[in-house]
Amino acid sequence: MRAIEITQPGGPEVLQLCERPRPSLLPGQVLIKVHAAGINRPDLLQRIGKYPVPEGASDLPGLEVAGEIVAGHVGDSGWHIGDKVCALVQGGGYAQYCPAQIELCLPIPDGWSMVEAASLPETFFTVWSNVFDRAALAPTETLLVQGGTSGIGVTAIQLAKAFGHRVFATAGSDEKCRACEELGADLAINYRTGDFAAAVKDATRGKGVDVILDMVGGDYVPRELSCLADDGRLVFIALLGGAKVEVPLGQILLRRLSVTGSTLRPRPVAFKAAIARQLREKVWPLIGDGLIKPVVYRSYPLEQAAEAHALMESSAHIGKVMLEVG
Repeated sequence: MRAIEITQPGGPEVLQLCERPRPSLLPGQVLIKVHAAGINRPDLLQRIGKYPVPEGASDLPGLEVAGEIVAGHVGDSGWHIGDKVCALVQGGGYAQYCPAQIELCLPIPDGWSMVEAASLPETFFTVWSNVFDRAALAPTETLLVQGGTSGIGVTAIQLAKAFGHRVFATAGSDEKCRACEELGADLAINYRTGDFAAAVKDATRGKGVDVILDMVGGDYVPRELSCLADDGRLVFIALLGGAKVEVPLGQILLRRLSVTGSTLRPRPVAFKAAIARQLREKVWPLIGDGLIKPVVYRSYPLEQAAEAHALMESSAHIGKVMLEVG
């Protein structure tokens, strides 16, 4: 099969087209003939040598795919050989064939292309796990999404809005702020020209937001804590702005704030399978009703994976950057 491998740690140019044997399957896995794969920040970190591959996972990048089940152990799962699915995978998505745990496969939404469907798993699993499970965003509560036009951001805005929450977002330009608001954000703040903490406090009449989804860390943290409501929760999914910061612990004590975070890739299959069941039960109907739409900025042929990584690193995109494999 054709695949994209990381030849050595480095820039986008280290992604090279190669020939690999089709992967073998473990019990409980199916083989997906990949039509499209998503590009995510962990892929970029893996490429530069800062995201170790979990034991037993493919060294090929790619954490989400859409395609056709062509072999494997379907058992009594309800899936059949020939079914078209999207799936969260441990790696190996930048290839013509990729193994996936049967429990982590989800149906292609009606009317969605393979490219659009492949944009779903990584961000939807991540947002559901962190915003709705870990941070326990409750009815009537508010959410602030840092990086609202990232793949995670467009998912979090749409998902929270579909469940009736008031949503705030930050982005790096006025154009991106408008895109956030078009996706459902009640207010988007240009973090280059405005103070997001002050804007959120003003918009909530001094109360602050109940949950913040953050992929920045660094010097954002004190400001985020200052604009959390009492009993608010700050959840990290990445630390693009740095991992070290002085934290005002007094605020956490006095206002009962919670600071947490998680990474998805190392978690066991059973944990991810539980998320998949929740997504199918609670989120896929919203997609069917048209409340959540695909946001694909651009797709590239597999052999242009380096160009796709370069685009994502530029942060010029709004939504997902994808690879067409089939």
